[in-house]
Amino acid sequence: MRETTDEQLMQHYAQGNAAAFNQLYARHRGALYRYFRRQVKDAATANDLYQGVWEKVIRSRRKYRASSPFSAWLFRIAHNHLVDHYRRSRPATATEMDSLSDQQPEPAQHAIDGQQRQYLRENIAALPPEQRNALLLKLETGLKMEEIASVTGASRETVKSRLRYAVNKLKQGLAE
Repeated sequence: MRETTDEQLMQHYAQGNAAAFNQLYARHRGALYRYFRRQVKDAATANDLYQGVWEKVIRSRRKYRASSPFSAWLFRIAHNHLVDHYRRSRPATATEMDSLSDQQPEPAQHAIDGQQRQYLRENIAALPPEQRNALLLKLETGLKMEEIASVTGASRETVKSRLRYAVNKLKQGLAE
């Protein structure tokens, strides 16, 4: 039996099917929370941002159009919500990110020892905000470059450059 796509679930939810929302929430809650947790300094702020995005999804359910992937639409909302948060709280300051700890570590994280994990936290946090955002969208959500471009409002080539620069800076740090 074929699994219902996110886009179909969102359309069902827009028509009043609450169970469809529950499925979407279950599919995307981990990646969305990690996205915020890696962008802001503390868990309470990450949680507030996370809840705010789901509230916006609920309010915007009738505006959703299945012309683009649901995950791209969701993370566009998340990106805009994060930008709004920084505009309200600290204009003209860089994104803070002191902790990258997950509630449920992925297999790749088990292979990285504590020292390397700390290195990655520090070096990802030190990336310019645009590069860090593109990198985390790619790693956390698996979005394609076109989808990241849509989320961030940048061109595909800009996203490609940001990802390339971010990876190169991380590689340089490893070589040092």
